[in-house]
Amino acid sequence: MNAGVSAVAPGHLDLTALEPYLRGCGVPIAGTLRATAITGGRSNLTYRLDDGEDAWVLRRPPEAGVTPSAHDVGREFRVMSALQQTALPVPRTVLECHDASVIGAPFTVVEFSEGSVLRTRTDLLAISDHLVGEVHWELIRVLALLHSLPYDELGLSGLGRPEGFVNRQIELWRQQWDRVATRELDDVDRLYQALVRSPPPQSRFSIVHGDFRVDNALIDLTTGQMTALVDWEMATIGDPITDVAMMCAYQHPGFDHVVGEPAASTSERWPSPDAIARHYADEMGVNLDGWGSYLGLAHFKLAVVAEGIAARYRAGIGEGAGFDSAHRAVPELIASGLRFMAVDGGTT
Repeated sequence: MNAGVSAVAPGHLDLTALEPYLRGCGVPIAGTLRATAITGGRSNLTYRLDDGEDAWVLRRPPEAGVTPSAHDVGREFRVMSALQQTALPVPRTVLECHDASVIGAPFTVVEFSEGSVLRTRTDLLAISDHLVGEVHWELIRVLALLHSLPYDELGLSGLGRPEGFVNRQIELWRQQWDRVATRELDDVDRLYQALVRSPPPQSRFSIVHGDFRVDNALIDLTTGQMTALVDWEMATIGDPITDVAMMCAYQHPGFDHVVGEPAASTSERWPSPDAIARHYADEMGVNLDGWGSYLGLAHFKLAVVAEGIAARYRAGIGEGAGFDSAHRAVPELIASGLRFMAVDGGTT
């Protein structure tokens, strides 16, 4: 995983407790365990562990601004474990720890996956337009494969309640806003009310990743193929079109504020959101009725995620590029959500 790494700040990951715990669980640690923080994400805390021979990735929830459905490492582990038996590229799972006393929070460990993260515009500059196109089609291919998997046969039928999924999403993300909000924004309620009046017209069910975007994929830059799809903590059984809409929402220029610099996903080198929707619809053989409402919900969700990052920053948890600027994305994303809802008749 070629993402930014930094030395772990003292107290952030207690290796004196972690190493014997991992050894006791049968993890084959050959030497002294070292840890580096994998930077770039704004959700769960992620660390690379290595012993000089092998490497793993540890994930745990953040220390503040936690939104339960957005930081569920146990859910993430369950989904990735089930997907081991499919052709979908996911990291190999190692262990899940529910005992918060070990490092101060529940955590999961998976094997380290090789691949590059296209997170910033600078990362994207390193590859050709042809390879950008190959990566785009690979994202569509993997998303279509995910949405075609028989979730009941994989033991994931209890992961979510598909009936009424989009309506519950609208209520869930409104509740998340109330939990993390750092200010009053009237347009948040306007967008919420528009979604209540004109929700996306859910028509089918599948496994939903919940946060599908290019920088949640590890890419082989020689071929454009995906070596691993990561960040499954919001996965569920629901409406697959919400994944397509989230992929498109991350193209909004406001996401640059969350990353702290121009993001790879906001580059004009990618196909437009409407083109992405058409490519997915052609790949799956489906119609995307109510596309404006799906985009409205996706922008609402991303705005709440950005506000949660701002809440952690205000609480003194999280620093560096993006943490201090994420709040700027929120009104821009909400405004875009309202415009998309107007297309589908959700606003007046």
